[in-house]
Amino acid sequence: MNSAQATALLALGRALHESGYRFVTVTPSTHRRINARPGNQHARELRDVFGWSRPFAPDLIDAGMLALMREAGVVETVAGADGLLRATVRASTLGQMTVFHSAFPTHDDDAVFFGPDTYRFVGAMTRAFAWVGAGLNRAVDIGCGSGAGALAIARKFPHCEVVGADVNERALELAQINARLAGAANLQLRRSDLLDGLDGDFDLIVSNPPYVLDTDERRYRHGGGERGAELSRRIVEQGLARLRPGGSLMLYTGVAISGANDHFLDSIRPLLEQNCITWNYDELDPDIFGGQLGEPGYETVERIAAVWLHAVRR
Repeated sequence: MNSAQATALLALGRALHESGYRFVTVTPSTHRRINARPGNQHARELRDVFGWSRPFAPDLIDAGMLALMREAGVVETVAGADGLLRATVRASTLGQMTVFHSAFPTHDDDAVFFGPDTYRFVGAMTRAFAWVGAGLNRAVDIGCGSGAGALAIARKFPHCEVVGADVNERALELAQINARLAGAANLQLRRSDLLDGLDGDFDLIVSNPPYVLDTDERRYRHGGGERGAELSRRIVEQGLARLRPGGSLMLYTGVAISGANDHFLDSIRPLLEQNCITWNYDELDPDIFGGQLGEPGYETVERIAAVWLHAVRR
């Protein structure tokens, strides 16, 4: 994205916000069901264009807004659809913020994910801020994606240096736009594989990483081995090593569970007990992404649980 495209996308985001636009992004399965309802094949309003990713006629939206879409490079012609267009980004509402991310459906390796997990992650993190205190000087969101988590920190702690780290250049581009839309001048975006590209220690490390087994190993979905838990385990290992004394590690992830035991928790428990003053680990939702259980690698998995870890470094 060049500077002219970034400026146009920023202006588009501001125009959406000023128009009163609001949209909560749902799961892919819900998105497909809603779009398949009679009358939902084509867009009829802004939410259909920028939320539901439906094809739209050029005269549906304001000419100035369409010009900004073209200048930003976020609109394409739908093949074989008589001149209909389609936005290549979505815009979701997070609190009072408008956040750009990838259009539905997300297939590309560099897709920028935002969805129900994002809302659960930011909600759990915001509730945990009460335990952090006001003396937060440096924080990082590992695998920041659209920047949602990093933005929540930056807005809550305006004097804190906040880093949004990701290996996905497209994610960093959109996160930069989202930071400017939110007025978060204390957020900087860095390309980094977990914490490898960053120097120094942190008072707060947060992450909402990919956690499923994806046969195509797309970066925004694939959590690696250990039934998708490898990336989450590495974040716990590296995060605890880079926390300042009294600093917090906050992790939202999904765990594939077979039988009565949580094998991810079993794998990280020794690290937590050795390095932490205190820690808590909770299931936020016992059964998410049920459709994933029919995919290769999940033959013995009974459920995927959304879990929340908050650990305080000794």
